[in-house]
Amino acid sequence: MALSPTWTNKSRTRGLILDAIRAARTISRVELAAATGLTGATISDLVRELIDDGLVVEAGRGAPTGGKPRTLVQLDPRARYSVGVQMERNTCVIVIVDLAGRPVARTSFQGVASMPPDQALPMIASQVDALLATAAVDRDRVLGVGLVSYGPQDRRAGVLLSPQPSEPWLEYPVAERLAQSLGLPVLLDNDAAAAAIGEYWMGAVDRRSTYGCIYMASGIGGGIVVAGEVYRGSSSNSVELGHMSIDINGDQCPCGNVGCLENFAGPSALVRQAAATPALAERLVPDPDTADFLTEFARIAAAANAGDPAARDLIERSARYIGAAAVTMTILFDVDAIVLAGPSFAVAGSIYQTVIQEEVDRRTVTWRTHPVRVMPSVNGPDAAAIGAAALVLQSELTHGRTRTEEGRGAGSHARPVAAVAGD
Repeated sequence: MALSPTWTNKSRTRGLILDAIRAARTISRVELAAATGLTGATISDLVRELIDDGLVVEAGRGAPTGGKPRTLVQLDPRARYSVGVQMERNTCVIVIVDLAGRPVARTSFQGVASMPPDQALPMIASQVDALLATAAVDRDRVLGVGLVSYGPQDRRAGVLLSPQPSEPWLEYPVAERLAQSLGLPVLLDNDAAAAAIGEYWMGAVDRRSTYGCIYMASGIGGGIVVAGEVYRGSSSNSVELGHMSIDINGDQCPCGNVGCLENFAGPSALVRQAAATPALAERLVPDPDTADFLTEFARIAAAANAGDPAARDLIERSARYIGAAAVTMTILFDVDAIVLAGPSFAVAGSIYQTVIQEEVDRRTVTWRTHPVRVMPSVNGPDAAAIGAAALVLQSELTHGRTRTEEGRGAGSHARPVAAVAGD
């Protein structure tokens, strides 16, 4: 049922207050009014409602300012939870996060690439159920599940628009089927977009800033966040950095483009390059035909970190290609910072960060009106999974949306959350 305009406006106002409390960690009502532009009366009424709903608690008194010390409020982290599922081509990571966005439980497993979706999704559901039970999280406090994967995808329909890891996954209703297995709403999204918003939710970036995220797992993706909102484009398939062309005479990519960045700088490309480099092929014996590029790439990265000159040369060359993408991101979106997220950056992050920062500094000198900082994700290799859970929190709590409004992939059985999002 559609929300009335009054209901919607109140929900969004509650969301604005919740987001300000989340960003500040602890804050007074007076400070909330200054941060949101709302009147003191509105702040008092809605904070009282949030306390009654169990989402917010009082947290003592602030420092004296010449008058009566102000009462501080903060989120109750245990009031609500969400689940994040990152479905990589061969690896799946599942996290549970609390209302403050902090991970409380995690698990991972491999083998998804070898299964059709009608086998893989029930396996994912059983792992989610087991993790919730192990963490002793009350399912009634779980807002939903964020399922993130590579693009392209139809976010609203909850389907992947790619035949990877195998043909049966193409246009399979992944969100709906997982929701049916779990009895929880499921929100499908892009892994790089999720990793990007996870930085905002964890307070690693200024909430008013514009920043980019380059995400690298077995492939390369990107995301842009403007004042806490992910830039979506017309179909939510934007900023696919891995498929920007860096060589118009390059080989054709399965995506249809030619000379794609991913085919020069991605983990699978480096595994192939290592196999063709005699010094590395003899020492590391990389398998260019493996489905598990992450493990093979991690071995190359470990060798580079240990000082192997051939391995370091491969990583630095990859970093310079990705640096070119970072320069393009800087010029197109005028970002304040670029976050490097994902498991592949996690294993060789210091090399990538140094080289990409050098490329951005060197190649944008005439464009820069402010410094652009290249920095590692605060969420490490689990950035996409944590971000997936954060997207659920953001959708349900700060945007004031109901579960069924946010994603039709959740199915009609998903229970409404009007009492959570705003009432």
